[in-house]
Amino acid sequence: MKTMTAKEVETLLNEGQTLNMIDVREVDEVEAGKIPGVIHIPLGLVEFRMHELDKSKEYVMICRSGGRSGRAAQFLEGQGFNVINMTGGMLTWEGKVE
Repeated sequence: MKTMTAKEVETLLNEGQTLNMIDVREVDEVEAGKIPGVIHIPLGLVEFRMHELDKSKEYVMICRSGGRSGRAAQFLEGQGFNVINMTGGMLTWEGKVE
């Protein structure tokens, strides 16, 4: 599984790159703050909502600490998606939140 640190994700966003980011945290966690532009799909719904994703795109998976996003990334990778897990999750995020 490919990984990227929160700092690397922040740098790419600050450079103007468009990233397809999926936050797999629960609703209350996301309401407390999320990275601008992120798609919210709780971990328990990834399997049922993966039809909304495009296999030709790369997705950065995000959660609180990197564990749940790692599980989501492994699952989606097994389904043929190109995914990267953001290690450290939102606990290590220092960029903008909304």
